[in-house]
Amino acid sequence: MRLTTKGRFAVTAMIDLALREDKGPVTLSAISQRQEISLSYLEQLFGKLRRHEIVESVRGPGGGYVLARRAEDVTVADIIIAVDEPLDATQCGGKENCHSGDHEHGTRCMTHDLWATLNAKMVEYLDSVSLQDLVDQQKQKQKSAEQNVVVMHRPPVTV
Repeated sequence: MRLTTKGRFAVTAMIDLALREDKGPVTLSAISQRQEISLSYLEQLFGKLRRHEIVESVRGPGGGYVLARRAEDVTVADIIIAVDEPLDATQCGGKENCHSGDHEHGTRCMTHDLWATLNAKMVEYLDSVSLQDLVDQQKQKQKSAEQNVVVMHRPPVTV
């Protein structure tokens, strides 16, 4: 699987946006600071996400980005595909010319079906995970972390 930083950063930024958009539009500079992702890189990613109608931009003071659809209607596959991330584990890009140095006339390698099946399973899995699922996971982690902090700062009990 060739999931590069482009796909990882896009998913991370979308989780950040979805976690905070109830307070209004989220700026890319705020996401950039929180997630340590370059602002210019985020601008490129969000341009693609906007063209795929996953996010909408809000102009003016207090502007930023909001989800164009509900978080439960956006899948991880939608995000990754929107930023042009190839979900392809084959060496030939699915062209079945992977065996031979000559990709014009090459033949299918013996493991082509294995990698093609992996591609299908990856897309199937990423299409089954919604942005809302990831947001809920983050909220649960934050809640657990907050509970641990409260327990650690409780004064000792004296008898």
